[in-house]
Amino acid sequence: MFRAIFSIILWPIGAIIFLIGTIVYSVSIVFFSPNKLHPLARVLARIFMLFGGQWFRVKGIAPDPKNGPYLYMINHASLFDAMMVVASIRHYFTGVGKVEQFSYPIWGYLAKQYGVIPIVRQQLGQAINSLVKVEEAIRKGVSIMLAPEGTRTLTGQLGTFKKGPFHVAKNTGVTIIPMGLLGAYSAKSKSDWRIQPGILTTVFGDPITIENYENLSLEELQELVKKKISELIRTKL
Repeated sequence: MFRAIFSIILWPIGAIIFLIGTIVYSVSIVFFSPNKLHPLARVLARIFMLFGGQWFRVKGIAPDPKNGPYLYMINHASLFDAMMVVASIRHYFTGVGKVEQFSYPIWGYLAKQYGVIPIVRQQLGQAINSLVKVEEAIRKGVSIMLAPEGTRTLTGQLGTFKKGPFHVAKNTGVTIIPMGLLGAYSAKSKSDWRIQPGILTTVFGDPITIENYENLSLEELQELVKKKISELIRTKL
């Protein structure tokens, strides 16, 4: 009962704060590049989480922006995931998003301006083309965040990993940064409209460089990253 009442109160407040934040960012992006606005995006992400009833913290060492680009790989648990990643990473990065979100008012505009790469997951040819654009971005020095599961977990457990992100790594030789997102599923699961107040924690894993995986098969790299993320989400805090 408490969770339902809390959620009924919090959703309108969170929506208003989110709207104000997106308006501020929308105006700012007219004058500045997403790269320059990343500090603002980090602050807004923390504010959104706070007004979503969540206290946020980071564990582990965030990668040095000077040594990128990086391919960040996360477990996909909640709508809080993107906020957690933006608030954690110290430099601009982008990722992929389902094509439908680009038609959403305000959010679609922001996603496009931010540099998010649209993907049509149901159509293999278009999905492959999106990953080609991801590789092009990495070669230009832009870091990328991908969720190897492809969609949010329905159980809280780590799901099956898709092969696309690992083709990207193999084709570019980019340094992989495993990340564990803790508390996000409990805060807001895909199958429940209610929000549970709590603590969200991003845990950075050790970098996996090309020297670590150049002799691994695609499947072996896939299993290695899954093992690393699995260990991170079992971290005792």
